[in-house]
Amino acid sequence: MAKGVSQLNANQPSTIRPTLSVVAPVFNEAATVPVFYERVVAVMESIGRDFEIVLVDDGSDDNSLQVMLGLRERDPRVRLIALSRNFGHQSAITAGMDHAAGSAVIVIDSDLQDPPEVIREFVQKWDEGFDVVYGVRSTRQGETPFKLLTAKLFYRALRSITNVDIPVDTGDFRLMSRRAVDVLKDLREHHRFMRGLAAWIGFRQCAVSYVRHERFQGVTKYPLAKMVRLAADAMASFSYLPLQLATAIGFIVAGFSLVGIISAVILRLTKREIAGQATTLVSVLFLGGLQLIFLGILGEYLGRVYDETKGRPLYIVREAHGFDAPLNDGAATHAEGHHGPGHCPSCGQALLGAAGDLTAG
Repeated sequence: MAKGVSQLNANQPSTIRPTLSVVAPVFNEAATVPVFYERVVAVMESIGRDFEIVLVDDGSDDNSLQVMLGLRERDPRVRLIALSRNFGHQSAITAGMDHAAGSAVIVIDSDLQDPPEVIREFVQKWDEGFDVVYGVRSTRQGETPFKLLTAKLFYRALRSITNVDIPVDTGDFRLMSRRAVDVLKDLREHHRFMRGLAAWIGFRQCAVSYVRHERFQGVTKYPLAKMVRLAADAMASFSYLPLQLATAIGFIVAGFSLVGIISAVILRLTKREIAGQATTLVSVLFLGGLQLIFLGILGEYLGRVYDETKGRPLYIVREAHGFDAPLNDGAATHAEGHHGPGHCPSCGQALLGAAGDLTAG
């Protein structure tokens, strides 16, 4: 991997561990990031605890990175991670969480649809002893009726078919304690559904209701195709129901076929004519279509298994600013984060993301 292009600047990274970390993925939000920064800083300063803001540039092709570098020069509490390309929203969240240093980590999108002012309530619940505090969207402003309906149906359907209590009407806006974050950092699956993983880890959790606003500027970064892909990842990650349905339908069709075979034999024995080539053709096409659908479902699961066996990192860091040491990539190594870069002392296996991969600024 190419070395990072950043160099140490006048704003040296702080060695003091902050109490709170705000992690925000950024993709083509150059016009929004300055306003987002001002609102987050106002909220965090009103809370009165040490904090850092970890901005993750997910391969933006506008000038978002330059805007964030300007914020970093103004405020050393801003840390910046720039990924080598667009790895997706869920991987960008993972990159920020991997390198957030706070005793509690708040994940929030930078498009200002999730109001930063709700963070105060998150922190209050954390002070009460909750490890995961997630936001529930009581109202979603600026959403189309189609998106509102499909989102409502998706979350309720997902919750009904899994054995994990995934809250409905939630996104990735949440606060997690350090121990919850450390557990999540050990979950390195590639097709990530972070709100489902946050529910899966357990611990004490509670909800905070809020009104989700319209985008401050720009267009949604989650068009229909991405929403469908996220829904497929969620379904395949937390439920075997599609496979079970394929098996059940197979048995039902086989049962009807057996009845048909017995009926055909009886008709032949009684010398009655079996009419209906069109019916036979339709039946063959119907069964062929079912087979292709079930092969596709099976392929979705097998494809995910194949992705896991390749062992590729979840993301690659191109450059970083404001951190005390070079950052590791999102590699799925069993010892990363516990033994540090180099080799695992217990088995000698080389660890990915060794020091020297990039220069922290």
